[in-house]
Amino acid sequence: MAEVHHHHVHNQDPEAGAEQRKAIWKTFWILLIITSLEFLIAFTVPHGILKISIFIIMTIVKAFYIVGEFMHLKHETKTLIWSILVPIIFVAWLILALMLEGNAIFEAIFG
Repeated sequence: MAEVHHHHVHNQDPEAGAEQRKAIWKTFWILLIITSLEFLIAFTVPHGILKISIFIIMTIVKAFYIVGEFMHLKHETKTLIWSILVPIIFVAWLILALMLEGNAIFEAIFG
């Protein structure tokens, strides 16, 4: 017959995990504030390049914060961070350059 083992936790610290919970709540509040600001801007700032730029910047800030906190990138070596950051910057620049060039070609042909 199978033997049943019971594991009991004795003397468990009630403060275990308090630092992780504190960090999670801090992250929650920071992201909530940034998202609330985005909603405020969405309904108060007139549509235009300023509004779009603010949204892009705030989205990048949130993305970096999420990656740093939940993927623990902020605890890694600077070399790893830069090896991830430099290609992202290059790809973002490439997309922007291609969009601008595509728009210029479109305007030259059809404009």
